Amino acid sequence: MQWTHIPVLAREITDFLITDPDGVYLDATLGLGGHTKFFISKLSPKGRVIGLDKDPGAVKMAVENVNDARLSAYNLSYLQAREALEKAGVQNVRGILFDFGLSSYQLDDASRGFSFLRDGPLDMRFDNTRGKSAADLVNNLPADELEDIFVKFADEHNAHKIALAICEARPILTTAALAAVIEKVCPRYGKIHPATKTFQALRIAVNGELEAVEGSVKILDSLTAAGSRVAFLTFHSAEDRIIKYALKDLCAAGGWKLLNKKVIEPVWDERKNNPRARSAKLRVAERIK
Repeated sequence: MQWTHIPVLAREITDFLITDPDGVYLDATLGLGGHTKFFISKLSPKGRVIGLDKDPGAVKMAVENVNDARLSAYNLSYLQAREALEKAGVQNVRGILFDFGLSSYQLDDASRGFSFLRDGPLDMRFDNTRGKSAADLVNNLPADELEDIFVKFADEHNAHKIALAICEARPILTTAALAAVIEKVCPRYGKIHPATKTFQALRIAVNGELEAVEGSVKILDSLTAAGSRVAFLTFHSAEDRIIKYALKDLCAAGGWKLLNKKVIEPVWDERKNNPRARSAKLRVAERIK
């Protein structure tokens, strides 16, 4: 099956990051390589992109999609970026993109279990070869811990009754079964499915996403030098809040400066053509010493 992925704010990110066509750049969340294609289009034959992704399938497809020797791709988390740079023989990079969004192909592939719109196993792991799945959490955690996950990671107002309903309905092994349990206690009103926030919260918990977002800022100094730039593309408020205040602290310490004081969001045309861009927010900073 062939998937396509429309990279969000790709032109804006490329304009911010690619300051030296001969430089080395890090696409810390490679996905299917959409942003990397834009980066490479602005690079000279000497320029390079190092791409990372926890999903081994994404790495394989990105290499095929980009089809350019200037991309070196590794099946690694961006928290292992230092290891990737050492593998590539690079000390630091001119620019970094952290794209915290879920790839379209992951969402659309029923076997990955990310979406309530497609029935499949309740998995949700970015790297589905290791770690606990969403089914492990749903079927083993006590109600109060499930409730905490739904509140902490998705601000779910119905967290208590959803958690109780899940515990009463166990075992729950598929995305459709979980969505049905939630819809039974939270009837659908309007366009937004009542399972939306629960699925988001489980995905974040399964993959340790917010801890990883916090970690992305902590590793910046080990990957960059003066003049390097970093772009953070977030898709929900918890991620953006972490990045906003982390960058504020970095800038206050004097080593970095913000390149956009006001968060950048997709224009109307992009949101219309790519609905998954609607919640995107971009923040960019440059290392000054």
